[in-house]
Amino acid sequence: MKEQLLSEISEFLQKGRKKQVVAKVQEALDNGVDAKSILQDGLLAGMAILGVEFRENRVYVPDVLVAARAMNEGAALLETYLAEEGVTATGKAIIGTVEGDMHDIGKNLVIMMLKGVGFDVVDIGIDVPAQNFIDAAEEHNADIVCISALLTTTMPRCPEIIDLFKAQGVRDKYIIMVGGAPVNQPFATEIGADYYAKDAATAADIAKAAVAKKRGQ
Repeated sequence: MKEQLLSEISEFLQKGRKKQVVAKVQEALDNGVDAKSILQDGLLAGMAILGVEFRENRVYVPDVLVAARAMNEGAALLETYLAEEGVTATGKAIIGTVEGDMHDIGKNLVIMMLKGVGFDVVDIGIDVPAQNFIDAAEEHNADIVCISALLTTTMPRCPEIIDLFKAQGVRDKYIIMVGGAPVNQPFATEIGADYYAKDAATAADIAKAAVAKKRGQ
């Protein structure tokens, strides 16, 4: 029964069926399935499959957003159980869109994908001043800071943020990843970012590997 329930959670999640996901998560809990298995082998497994399909253009932005809402609802049921089981997140990520840039769809997709690989994500929003990235990273003891710029006119904010991290002596504490439509690898290298991600699914994979590497795992 356990494997069937976890499979059903994954399948309903991929279809964005929020009510069914919540019901199956509750059913799994009622049947003694541990919360860690429900999270990893049900919810996150479903998001991982969806992430691959998104990267290969077999599903699209609305599909991911609907599935992510279903995942959030299911995960909410597990929070207390996960804490009791001592389950820790993949890492803590701070993410925001740079000052002067009001775009959030790309950022929100990255958030969903990061959550899909087990990150605890703090969304600091759009039009974010440079200092706010540092303040959030320090406050939440982040592992990785994700900087989004969706316009060529706001791209210069990225190096300003990184330079401010350096000026305040905290650059080496954090992994910094940049992304957005006009951003590319040469730009990321030039400004001193640790990583560049071309899309949301790739961002999640890179972040997970980077944090594991940083922690020596």
